Amino acid sequence: MRTGIIAAKVLLQSSRPRLATFASVALVIVGALFLLLPQPVQAQQAPSASARVVNVGVHVSPPFVEKEGSAFAGMAIDLWEVVATNLGIVSNYVEYETIGELVRAAANSEIDAAVSNITITRQRAEHIAFTQPWYDAGLRIMVPEEGSSSFRNVLDGLSDAGHLRAYAWLLTVIILATIGFTLFDRRFDPDFPKRWREGTAESFYHVMSIATAGRTTRKNLFGWVGRIWQALWLLIGVGVIAYITSSVTSVMTAVSIERGIHSLSDLPGRTVGVFTGSVAEEYVTELGIASRSYAHISEAAEALRAGEVEAVVGDAPNLEHFSHNHPEMEFDVVGGLFHPDKYGFAFPHESDLTRPVTLQILERIEDESVEELRRRYFGIPD
Repeated sequence: MRTGIIAAKVLLQSSRPRLATFASVALVIVGALFLLLPQPVQAQQAPSASARVVNVGVHVSPPFVEKEGSAFAGMAIDLWEVVATNLGIVSNYVEYETIGELVRAAANSEIDAAVSNITITRQRAEHIAFTQPWYDAGLRIMVPEEGSSSFRNVLDGLSDAGHLRAYAWLLTVIILATIGFTLFDRRFDPDFPKRWREGTAESFYHVMSIATAGRTTRKNLFGWVGRIWQALWLLIGVGVIAYITSSVTSVMTAVSIERGIHSLSDLPGRTVGVFTGSVAEEYVTELGIASRSYAHISEAAEALRAGEVEAVVGDAPNLEHFSHNHPEMEFDVVGGLFHPDKYGFAFPHESDLTRPVTLQILERIEDESVEELRRRYFGIPD
C-alpha cells in the first residue's frame, strides 16, 4: 500500500500530469481493494467455529432409526438432522440397546438429546422433557398369517385332546398284529415266505393295508369262517381310518379357532412378545397379559416364528414396516389401533434445547416437511 502511494507521488511530480493523475487514481483503487478483500473471507469462516457438539442417544427402531454400518438413518434421524442443521448443532450419536435405556440416559443427563420413536407418556414426562409431538401412532398386534397352523400346534392339540395316547395304542396293536400274522401264516400258509425278514414285511404290509385302505390281500385259509374274520378286520380298518381322519381334522379346526388372534380381546391367556422398556410392555402388564420382552423387533419376530410367543404387541408403524419388508416370514398385523400415542424427541429437564427444537419441529410441521418424510418412509397419506 505504501509503495503504491509513493509511486503515485512520483508520477504526480513528473512532466506528464495526465498520466500521473491516472496512475495515482488506479493505485488508490487497487490499494482499497487490497484492504477490503480479507474481510469477507474471515466472515465466512466464523460460523463453523461456533457449532455446538451435542451427544444424541438413539435406539434402532426401523423405520424411524436404522443403522447402516456405523452411521444412522431413518425418519427420526432425518428430522433431527434438519433441526440440528438449522440450530448449528453437530450430533455425536450414541446407541442404546433398548428404548428404556435411552429414556433413562436422557433422564440422568448422560446424553443431551434422545432421538427415536419415543412415546410421550405422563410417567416419562416426570423424568425428561419432551418436544412438540411430530408423529401420531398407537399399538397393534403382529401374528402369523391365518391358515398356517404349524405342525407343532397340531401335535399340541392332539396331545391336549388325548389323541396321541390313542395313536400309541393303535401303533401297539399294529405291531402285535404284524407279529401274530407272521406266526400264523408261517404255520398254516405253505406259500408264506420262510425268511423272517421277508415274512414280517409281508405281514406288516397286510396289516397297514387294512388299517389305511380298508382292504385285505391275504388268502382265505379257513373257508367261510376265514371270510367272516377278514370282514371283521376290514371293519376295524375302516374304523381306524375314520378315527384318525376325524381327530386330526377336529384338532386342526380347533387350533385355527382357538389360536386365532384378531384383536386385543383375544390376548388374555396367551403369551405375547413386547419390546423392553416400551409402552407396549407397560400396557400388557397392566392388563395382566403374560409377556416376554425383546430388545429389537427382529428378535421378537424370530420368537414368534419359533412359537415362543403367540403374538407381538408393539408400535403400529414398526410392526407394519417389518411385516411389509419381510414377506418371507408370513406375518400379519391385525386388529385396529389401540392405546393411541404420540412421538417426540426427549431431553434432560434442565436442557436449553427443548424450546428451540420444539420451535423447529413446529416449523417443519407447518411447511409439511414432516409429512414429506412420512410419505417417503411409509408411502401412504393420512
